[in-house]
Amino acid sequence: MKKRVTIVQMAVELGAPEENYKHALALLEKAMKDNPDIIVLPETWNVGFFPKDNLKELADKDGARTKAFLSEFAKAHDVNIVGGSVAVLREGKVYNTTYIVDRSGAVISEYDTVHGFSPSGEHEFFQGGTRTHAFKLDGIPCSSVICYDLRFPELFRTETIKGVDLFFVPAEWPDIRVNHWVTLNTARAIENQMYLCAVNGCGTAGDTKYGGNSLLISPWGDELIHCGGSEEIQIHEIDLDIIKNIRESINVFRDRKPECYKL
Repeated sequence: MKKRVTIVQMAVELGAPEENYKHALALLEKAMKDNPDIIVLPETWNVGFFPKDNLKELADKDGARTKAFLSEFAKAHDVNIVGGSVAVLREGKVYNTTYIVDRSGAVISEYDTVHGFSPSGEHEFFQGGTRTHAFKLDGIPCSSVICYDLRFPELFRTETIKGVDLFFVPAEWPDIRVNHWVTLNTARAIENQMYLCAVNGCGTAGDTKYGGNSLLISPWGDELIHCGGSEEIQIHEIDLDIIKNIRESINVFRDRKPECYKL
């Protein structure tokens, strides 16, 4: 099975949801010119990462606006969307939430980032999630995490031992640690023998410069897409049929010994 995956590396305006929804729509429409099967957005593209002074006021209440926005576009254009993540207000608490939307416009899965980035105080402003998630796009078994979650391989293995062929990592990862970003994403793809699509933001927010360098990585660790540091859209076709042979040639899932691991 072959599918075309599009990365939308977006420059997000801090604390400006109206501008960001308009800009996201323009980028999504531009991305459709290459006829993708799946489009992927970065983290907190509705408000940026993250406006501390008025986050609750700016967050999308119950995700209603974002879900309607993504669903309408997906259905109208017959495309799957991994909606990066958005700041969402639910029951008085703010979550950093991913929405997965299929071609019919149905929201088929949601995920709240589990690990808040404590050096920036994210854990004090966003409520942490408590679970992983799995979903299928065009029959492909998939999963995703968000940004800082990348540093916790347990999250990835929790889902990949169930059988995941395509993993997504939306982020707002800073330029100062972009080497970590590339290395960790590559490692997650290799150790789990899967395609990994990591979409980072770019541009600046306050004193922080975001690193771009969004990636699409093969199960062998080859870079199929490696974006630069500024806003761009890239597409590449992936071949899911190669995964079976890779996992049979180096069968890490068969050779695991979980009884020996103390976590």
